[in-house]
Amino acid sequence: CQEAKKGRHAIMSVLKHKKVLITGATGGVGEALAQTFASLNCSIFLTGTNKKKLQLLAKKIGPRCQGYEVADFKNTESIENLLKIAKRQLKNVDILINCAGVFPVKFAKDTTFEEYNDCFNVNVTAPFLLCRSVIPDMIDRRWGRIINIGSSSAYAGFAKTSVYCASKHALLGLSRALHAELKEYGVRVHSVSPGSVKTKMGEKVEGQDYETFIDPDELASFIAHIISYDKNMISEEIRLNRVFVQ
Repeated sequence: CQEAKKGRHAIMSVLKHKKVLITGATGGVGEALAQTFASLNCSIFLTGTNKKKLQLLAKKIGPRCQGYEVADFKNTESIENLLKIAKRQLKNVDILINCAGVFPVKFAKDTTFEEYNDCFNVNVTAPFLLCRSVIPDMIDRRWGRIINIGSSSAYAGFAKTSVYCASKHALLGLSRALHAELKEYGVRVHSVSPGSVKTKMGEKVEGQDYETFIDPDELASFIAHIISYDKNMISEEIRLNRVFVQ
């Protein structure tokens, strides 16, 4: 118990008062992340697609929430508007967490080009645009964290998820490239790719036991832990598996 307290104190000392922009904040993982970082005395800006859910989450977080904005990540104008509002509220973004995602479950032969574009816009294009926007300030301050929430699908291919798998492979490639570009400036990019998580999205996974899925709160705590390291060690690319996988 004493060691756990020391560990939490170390995390708080690095992350205290940091300003965090979280996308997909009303999803299972996004909400867990928002509450975890708020508990570490970070200032949080939330974004998602459902205004009522954002309002409820903002209320849960309390004064640590610096604002929220509904955004459609299929639309670049909506992303640009979000960035203007978030930067106005936070002044700068110390930590960007790209958590928003869509999970189409469909055979490739039945997938429309519009569905393909929607998936890539949300899962890849939006993270790229958000990263591009916050990177200059992070470089100037010589400190920043970008966390791209990937998936085990970034390392494999599964039936009926061809477009999703392709998008997560692309996000992994983006994370690897950004890590190489930014590490010399003290800006760290983490690709975190969990297996199936106990969320609404996770309920769409076919042929697996939901009870074996990863707990979102545990995932959020793990992410806060890995980004708190501030010396020479970095966990740039992390795959998180389940103990029991069918």
